[in-house]
Amino acid sequence: MSEAVSPAVNAGGRLDRLPIGPFHRRIMWLIGIGMFFDGFDIYIAATVLGATLKSGFSTLPQNAWFVSATFVGMMAGSFLTGFFGDRYGRRFTYQANLLVFGLAALGAAFAPNMTVLIVLRFIMGVGLGAENVVGYSTMTEFVPARSRGRFLGLMAVFVVTGLPAASLIGYLIIPAFGWRAMFALGGLGALAVWYARKSLPESPRWLEAVGRHAEAEALMRAIEAEAARGAPLPPAAAMAPVTQLGLAALFRPPLLSRLLLGCLCLVVINTLLYGFVTWLPTFFIRQGLSVATSFGYALLMGLGAPVGSAIGALTADRWGRKPTIVGASATAILFGILYPMTLDPVLLPLVGFGLTVPIYVLVALLFGIYIPELFPTEVRLRASGLCNTVGRGATIVTPFLVVTLFEAYGIAGVTGLMIGLLALQIVAVAAFGVEPRSQSLESLEAGVAPAEGGPADRARDAVPRPIL
Repeated sequence: MSEAVSPAVNAGGRLDRLPIGPFHRRIMWLIGIGMFFDGFDIYIAATVLGATLKSGFSTLPQNAWFVSATFVGMMAGSFLTGFFGDRYGRRFTYQANLLVFGLAALGAAFAPNMTVLIVLRFIMGVGLGAENVVGYSTMTEFVPARSRGRFLGLMAVFVVTGLPAASLIGYLIIPAFGWRAMFALGGLGALAVWYARKSLPESPRWLEAVGRHAEAEALMRAIEAEAARGAPLPPAAAMAPVTQLGLAALFRPPLLSRLLLGCLCLVVINTLLYGFVTWLPTFFIRQGLSVATSFGYALLMGLGAPVGSAIGALTADRWGRKPTIVGASATAILFGILYPMTLDPVLLPLVGFGLTVPIYVLVALLFGIYIPELFPTEVRLRASGLCNTVGRGATIVTPFLVVTLFEAYGIAGVTGLMIGLLALQIVAVAAFGVEPRSQSLESLEAGVAPAEGGPADRARDAVPRPIL
């Protein structure tokens, strides 16, 4: 690592000692609502494409291109936002991606043909992929260590709530106003949040990391005044000086192991989501259930999404990241074994619900909490963006792999793939993962335990250490 820069601001120590209050909740809601529209737009594809197909606006091959354009755009957005966010700041990036998405969604509402709609969907995908990366990472840098898991987990709840919201709103709006109204609603909502989020501050941690100390100090004073609300604040712990890192640091030890672990975890969770959860209605129909019954079962199992994400949000700070990831993975393996063996029509959706809940516990932990915590502030968005890019890339090959396994081995083949990936994740996280619970981001960056408070400890922690 390169030389350390001035520790004068101590943004991390000062942010971590702030009491949780209106300042943190305001940031959570403004970022979270933007991420809700991110999830909403991802999930409207099923209702919109059914309507475009039925009306003759699209064909099945065009619908496939629409879905592919979404994920290719999300891959591009995940990759690009990391570089923009670390170069130009969190505030600029989360505003830019929401503006891109909102304007493209409004344009999609007026698309004259399916080809134009596919192009606009790619642009929307760029904004959607970017929002996922920058939203979680920005929240990571504001919330005190003791509450970071809960707040970041709640971000995931915002996202997955888009699933039932999109289904319900589509059911109410499309018959009366057509599929274009869904894009208009998503676009207007995104632009409204974009306007409201103009008041959000830049991350003081990022300002300090890039050497803009005067701005960081002024912003910290304003944040402290708002958070204190006239009461005295506890003393701030002295953090290790911020270090200047380049992109190359991600590709050599010790950060390389964290990058590889992050990529693996996001490949696993994306495969579970887009190789199992989104295929549930198809699986049910191919197993002989009616269309109505299959969608009813899928809806019941889908209720596990907000439940699982909420469990992840409420337990990450209490149980720790690694135990929760390992425990949820093991629980998913158990229900994954039971699921193909369940033939009773009453038990099937219940077992499926039991499988969906731990999957979405992992969604909250991996997307929202664990991955952004693994990396130093100056390269956090680039690292998270790279992990998300690799994870999104898995969605390109997943449908083909799922179809092959289902045709050859039935649902047992698909759940077998899930079980194998989850077992690999358990081993990787247990063996190579770090435990960020209750640790400041600066302690994680330095690869040492939090300072114990003595002079020797403070002197030791002031020396930049290798990141493990």
